[in-house]
Amino acid sequence: MSRRPLIAIPSRFAATTSALRYAAVVTARALADAVYRAGGEPFLMHPVDAGRAAERLAVADGLLLPGGGDLAPQSYGEAVAHEAVYDVDAEQDAFDLAAAGHALATGLPTLAICRGLQVVNVLRGGRLRQHMEADHRHMVHPVTVRQGSLLAGITGEGLVTASCYHHQCASGLGEGLTAVAHAVDGTVEAAELPEAAGWFLGVQWHPEDTAANDPVNQRLFDALVAASRKSG
Repeated sequence: MSRRPLIAIPSRFAATTSALRYAAVVTARALADAVYRAGGEPFLMHPVDAGRAAERLAVADGLLLPGGGDLAPQSYGEAVAHEAVYDVDAEQDAFDLAAAGHALATGLPTLAICRGLQVVNVLRGGRLRQHMEADHRHMVHPVTVRQGSLLAGITGEGLVTASCYHHQCASGLGEGLTAVAHAVDGTVEAAELPEAAGWFLGVQWHPEDTAANDPVNQRLFDALVAASRKSG
């Protein structure tokens, strides 16, 4: 039996959790479950010491950049934060940006989800809308996928049902990023890097929310693990 590809997932800081007495470092179970179902081994990384992110990722076969709190607006050139911006953490931002930078530079297969896509967009010089007029929290809606895209090839669908939880989105895509899926209101729901050194896909929605019962969304994790197995 071959070794499961190791999929690095930067954990998230949490002020409280029901099972622990103090602040915690956590990962959504649905996310880890989706990776495991796909044949990968979730490798939960402590999101600190950004300067050593590349060294620490050397053991990984793939990277999954998960959702989480908002990036500091200063990271994409905005001095004043909107009142709706929440859970900004400088250490978390630094680690995610360093991990994404290493992955894109080395071709480490990467799936970026929600905040993860925003991290990659900012890393590539893109901008974010700090707060959407009609945010997409607690929403399930159809997403139109561009024909011929990597995403279309993975899902086998032109229309994907997306579970969303975000109040921010890309207001301008960074260098090399191409929009490959949109919501009805025009929000960019997925982006690819056609010239990337390795496999890359970013989605604004949370495929892990429905992956256990929706094969289309599970295929995103299957594709990440398959790409990681080839590169490992």
